[in-house]
Amino acid sequence: MSEQNPYEQLGVTENSSFEEIQAAKKRLFEQHNNDSAVLETVEIAYDSIIMDRLRLRQEGKIKVPEKIRFPERSLEKSLKVPQIVKQDSAVWLQELIDTPSQSDILWPTGIFLTLSAIAVFAQNTGGASILPLLMALGFIANIYFLNRKEGRSGRAFLISFIALFAGIALGTGLANLLLGQGSVTSLGQDQFASAVTFCLFWLVSCFLR
Repeated sequence: MSEQNPYEQLGVTENSSFEEIQAAKKRLFEQHNNDSAVLETVEIAYDSIIMDRLRLRQEGKIKVPEKIRFPERSLEKSLKVPQIVKQDSAVWLQELIDTPSQSDILWPTGIFLTLSAIAVFAQNTGGASILPLLMALGFIANIYFLNRKEGRSGRAFLISFIALFAGIALGTGLANLLLGQGSVTSLGQDQFASAVTFCLFWLVSCFLR
């Protein structure tokens, strides 16, 4: 085998492509993987062919494929990780959004619907004074339902606190808008804001972790 030129040693010709030369080297390595002497000869023949190809390229006699001239481009393509970014987004959403069971929805629905009904039907004279108590009960219930999922009382308190003020602000704004247009006549501003807050509590307790 040593009397042959490098091309003959690999079983290729001078017109063989780079891919064919690599395939021939791989094939010989698989055939003689236990013979270190043959493997060394194959490696020397392969290096000789590569050096010969570089010389011919410098002389302008052959054109080297881009993946040999610019190996970093192949590396850049392999390093692109759009799938990882997508997975990170999915994990982030999965950690935030919950898929509750039927029983997980029934209890919050029953409690916040009851509180909303009491708040809506409370009369402005005397009855409206129970609204702060109802809001406090809804706040505590929301903390309970959130804490039951993850066992993180601090996070449950913070989310409930944000939901409370968001519900009051949203409910008050909608009440002013609807009352100004005469669309809501049977509810006071505080009653409407309480009902909106309980609705937000229900969404948070059911569909947030």
